[in-house]
Parts: sequence; C-alpha cells; structure tokens
Amino acid sequence: MTAPCSEIIPDIEDLISSQDITPKERYSNKRSVTIRAKRNKNENIKEQEENFSNIQRSLIPGTQSIFIKTWGCTHNSSDSEYMAGQLASFGYTITDDKNKADLWILNSCTVKSPAEDHFRNEIEAGQKIGKPVVVAGCVPQGAPKTQFIKGLSVIGVQQIDRVVEVVEETLKGNTVRLLGQKRQAGHKMGGASLLLPKVRRNPLVEIIPINTGCLNQCTYCKTKHARGELGSYPPDEIVARAKQSFEEGVVELWLTSEDTGAYGRDIGTSLPELLWQLTDVIPEGCMMRVGMTNPPYILEHLEEMSKILSHPRVYSFLHVPVQSGSDAVLGDMKREYCRADFEHVVNFLKERVPHLSIATDIICGFPTETEEDFAETLTLCEKYKFPSLFINQFFPRPGTPAARMPKVPTQEVKKRTKQLWELFQSYLPYSGREGEIHNILVTEVSHDKKHYVGHTKAYEQVLVPQSEGLLGKMVSVKIVSTSKHSMVGELLSAKPQWLSPGVAQPLPVGQVSGVKSLSEPIERKRSILPLSLLFLTLALLARVFWWIF
Repeated sequence: MTAPCSEIIPDIEDLISSQDITPKERYSNKRSVTIRAKRNKNENIKEQEENFSNIQRSLIPGTQSIFIKTWGCTHNSSDSEYMAGQLASFGYTITDDKNKADLWILNSCTVKSPAEDHFRNEIEAGQKIGKPVVVAGCVPQGAPKTQFIKGLSVIGVQQIDRVVEVVEETLKGNTVRLLGQKRQAGHKMGGASLLLPKVRRNPLVEIIPINTGCLNQCTYCKTKHARGELGSYPPDEIVARAKQSFEEGVVELWLTSEDTGAYGRDIGTSLPELLWQLTDVIPEGCMMRVGMTNPPYILEHLEEMSKILSHPRVYSFLHVPVQSGSDAVLGDMKREYCRADFEHVVNFLKERVPHLSIATDIICGFPTETEEDFAETLTLCEKYKFPSLFINQFFPRPGTPAARMPKVPTQEVKKRTKQLWELFQSYLPYSGREGEIHNILVTEVSHDKKHYVGHTKAYEQVLVPQSEGLLGKMVSVKIVSTSKHSMVGELLSAKPQWLSPGVAQPLPVGQVSGVKSLSEPIERKRSILPLSLLFLTLALLARVFWWIF
C-alpha cells in the first residue's frame, strides 16, 4: 500500500531539495527576458474599466450603434424608417457614420442590376472591415439563395417588426433568416403594423405603405418575386397612422406601394374610398401625394380620382408608368393595358384636374422591342412632353421570363436610351412660367444645399432662399426664373404671414415617432433586458473587482 503524502513529504518546502538550483541561477541565462517595472495601480484600474466597458457594450442589447443604408423606392425608405424606429426605441444609436457603426443594415432593391451591384459591393465592403451585416429588402426576399448573402442574417420585407431580434442575434455571432409572409384569416397582410415606432429621415414627411405586392405578372419584373401578391392594409390602420403623423408635426403625406391603384382589391375596398377617408384627417395647409399606380387599376376609378386630385389638400400629381408606347411590346411585357388605355387615363385626368402633372417611366431595349416599336414610344413622349420622365435601360433580371428572351444588342439599347434622353432634354416644361404666383409647401433642402424646396399644387419643384423658420411652412411665391427640372421662387410674404400647417411642431431630427419623451426608449430597453443578461453583467463586474483587488 502506498504511503500517504504526509509520510513522504513532511513539509511542502521539502519539494525543493538543497541540490536544486536557486531562482537566481535559474534565470541567469535567460538574457531575452525583459524586466518590466510594476505598473501603477490606477493604470491597471483604468485598463480593466475600459476592457469591461468593451465587453459590456458587446453583450448588452441596445448599447450599439447601427448604420442603415437604403436603395430603391419609397416603400423601401419607409421600411428603413420603421427599422430605425424600433432599434432607436430599444436604445440603439442610429448613425450615418458607417465606419463607427457596430452593425450595418443594408436594405436592397432588385428592380435594376446596378442597384443590386451596389448592394453586393456594400456587403463586401462591410465584411472587409469586419462589420456584422444584416441584409433586408427585395434582393434577399426574392432570391434568398443568392451566393453573396450566404451566411448573413436576413430580414424579410414583411418581417421588419423583428429587426431588434435579428440585430441582437447577429451581434452575438448568430445568423437569422426571417422570410415568411404575414397572414390573417388566410389572407396576406400588408406587412408589419403601421403603428410601429419609426425615425423619419425628414420629420416633415410621413411615408405610409398602403399595400405590398401587386396583381401584375410583368415579364421583366423581379420585385414581384420579393413582394409577392397583393396585400392591403386595412383603411382604419392607414388613417390612424396618418392622424398620428400629423399630431407629430408632419405636413406632407406620401402614400406608397408597388401599385397604389390596386389597393383594397383583396379586402373589399378601393383606392378612392381610402383617399376620401384620408382627406378628412389632413389638416389645413398640409398635403398628400398619391404614389405610383399602373394603368389597369386606375381606369375604373378615373371619375373619382379626378375629384380627389382636385382636392385642395391633395397634390394634382400622378405617377403612371407606361413603359412603352408600342402595344406589341406592352403585350410581351404582360402589362395588361394598351397605349390607348394609357392615353385615356392621361387625357381624362388632364381635362378635369387643373394643371395636373403626370410622371411616367420608359424601358428602352426590351428584348422584343424593334426600331418601329421604339419609334412609337418616342411619339408618345413627344405628344405629352412629360415633366418627369424616368428612363431605364432594360436589364435582364434572373428568374424572370424576359431574362430568357433574345436580347437587343447592348449598343442599340444605349442608342435608344440616348435618343429618348435627347428628346426629353429638348423641351422645357416650365418655360414661360415667370411671373406666376403659387402657394408652395416647403419641406426639404435642395441637393446643392443652397436652397429650400417647396412644391406647388401640381407637385412642381420650386427653389426658394433659405430663410430661418421657412421649412414646414406654406408660403406664397412669385416665379422669377425656370430651368429644366424646377422653378425659382421669390417670397411674397414676410415671416409673420407664413402659414404653419398641421397641429404640432415637427419632431426633432432622429426622434422616434410615437415616443413622448427621451426616457421612454430607455425604460422599454430596461423592461426587455433578460434576467440572465443581468446576472452575466453582475458576474463580469465581480470579475473586474477580483482583477483589481
């Protein structure tokens, strides 16, 4: 039987015998060892506090900064505002400095190849510098197996109400992919609740998505793959959102969707019915802009739409994309209308709505477009001289029927695009308007940062001098000069006469919609903080004190 340790080693000091080398001898030949002076205790404490601060910041939800970038339509812009609002109300900081942000949210558009290319490049840029990236929008929703988003967290277009959850998990190093559709009683919903908190990019403008998806099957469109079939929000939810917005100082309402004209067909209502309800809640001096509508779904509402667009609190403006002036091409696109239908919409509304402004879109070089087809497009644009004409080259989007069609040579597509552009540049829609008097609603800063921008009743852009307190006001101006895309106005009234529309002062830039005080988001964050995370924090604190003392 082996003897116990106490019998072998009477004392612990006996582990070192008299023959062992001394500590001095042991290290005398270690010339590479550097002797360091003992550090000041205060320096140690400061370093431990900094280390703990970094550990704590990386673990506690709501202490990080988030960068959000958006491509595409106003629907995407609204989604980003809602995601920013939820994150801010939870305590996260929304920043425009992507280099200092702890995480990037990239909200994508799949309409055109260049937008998707920019999206992919931004993902790669973020990964290159070690930023956690969350992708959102139509690219991942429409093609979730795309190689360049592999391994990334995904927020689906109808899942933006779960952005906090996705961000938290991504910061922990996990990958979350939420791509499901919201349904109620078997019907597709418009998406996340419109009453969620949001941070408006422009505190004076509220963007409300009234529906998602569409009823079309356009052969070139990838957005349908992402947004899907039509899903409309209930009118009362839209009206409630509008009321809340005006109570928070908003003066301009934008209605948006992939096709506003199709609104309500899935829930037993219609766009005119919704618009009449909204006009009842728009305060004096505030304005509403109706979003893009395709010709097939506006044809049966022309009489009502002419009355609505003539309403004093609704802009006399409509965006109706025609895409081509050739019936043959429209048929191949499966646009479900002909040129005569489009012209009927424009002519009918222009006859009944004073100074109506129509914007439209054209696709140059669709695969089946011949020179004769393109010539018909030119005659259409020449006839109406649209003040706003969005010219797009055809881009084959993967998975669409048009992508499998024989393509028009690239040089020919560029030539047609240039030809249409030159036609658009050949006329000045605002020429001869000098001396006109208009009331304009001033809501933004111009791109050159030198002017404020207001809009006439026809949603025509008017540049005015930057005067203190002018943003958000309805003012009278005299047109003094014009250019291709805008007019320049001279203020006719002094500051005391400026009309302040709405019922409240607008929220400060970055303020969360629906939050009454700055303490509210903090309280919400504390109430949601998991108990296990609290214990972890206490454990880390105990560890720091152990290091120090």
